[in-house]
Amino acid sequence: MTRRFGDPATFAVEIGEVEPHQLRAVDLWAAGKRLTIKDSHAFLPFFIRVMRSSAAQVRRRDVEPCPVPGRTPEEIFRLLHADDTEFREQSWFLQWGETVDNVFKYAYLDDDLVIVFAFWRPDQPFPDDLGKVFVARIPPEEFVATVEQAADLLDAELVNVDPPR
Repeated sequence: MTRRFGDPATFAVEIGEVEPHQLRAVDLWAAGKRLTIKDSHAFLPFFIRVMRSSAAQVRRRDVEPCPVPGRTPEEIFRLLHADDTEFREQSWFLQWGETVDNVFKYAYLDDDLVIVFAFWRPDQPFPDDLGKVFVARIPPEEFVATVEQAADLLDAELVNVDPPR
């Protein structure tokens, strides 16, 4: 049974069947697009830690404000992506390992948490979407609740995993 937390139109985490090991199929969605198109298997001890870290970062509002006010989110993505200094690194977001290494993703706070992203691998199943910038807007509290609920379930499942023999 798959469990979904959040709304794929904004941001969601889908957790696949319980498996008797530390890997789990986890799909991430933003702006109606599945981000985990290349690899949806997460190593739970790492994945839970980075999920909780991102939720805490957003809860503390420790996300940069809009880096270029007055520009569209798509323009902001392109400006950040073209930058090769620490300025761009301040907006990196969802650094959740191999599950999303096929996506360039940045975030900033407006009234909402704004996640801007684009797919970059030519072997991904949406070739028409390569180079297209997608924008997800979600209230920070909703993002935190979605991620924490999913992390809580994964954490509970991890506790119930039999140790290797």
